[in-house]
Amino acid sequence: MNTITRNTVVTLAYTLVDVDGNVVDDGREPLSYLHGGYDAIFLPVEVALHGKAIGDSVAVKLQPADAFGEYDPELVTIVPVDDLPQPLKVGMQIEGTAEEGGDEGRVFATVTDIADGVAVLDGNHPLAGVALIFAGTVQDIRPATAAEIAAAQGKKAGV
Repeated sequence: MNTITRNTVVTLAYTLVDVDGNVVDDGREPLSYLHGGYDAIFLPVEVALHGKAIGDSVAVKLQPADAFGEYDPELVTIVPVDDLPQPLKVGMQIEGTAEEGGDEGRVFATVTDIADGVAVLDGNHPLAGVALIFAGTVQDIRPATAAEIAAAQGKKAGV
């Protein structure tokens, strides 16, 4: 396999930094994903990689909407401390369930403040609202197996 096309497994050496150059992910472990619109990597990165070969590099600036989403102040709630797991500390993540459109799913919130018997929980992704720069170099390209394709199609369909 010479170039990245649909249904190829791509392995990248990469880094992810914010626009000020602060490292968000140093890419200690290579990133492998199934190419071809399976939502396995940020779409602008996948578009930039299409047609690339081993050794090629890309740098893609990701706006918040292209990465972890815009910051939503409606995802910040105040909850009595007694309703939360103990011991409770600022910075910890709490897992819960939320019902949206009839589907229950796992949600996570970060404790951002504790005072006067209440805690502030932020349900935004920690990188919501942050523009990022993804830099990657193609290390390997191979054809995907039928099982890898079927698994990716199932995930995308919500199965």
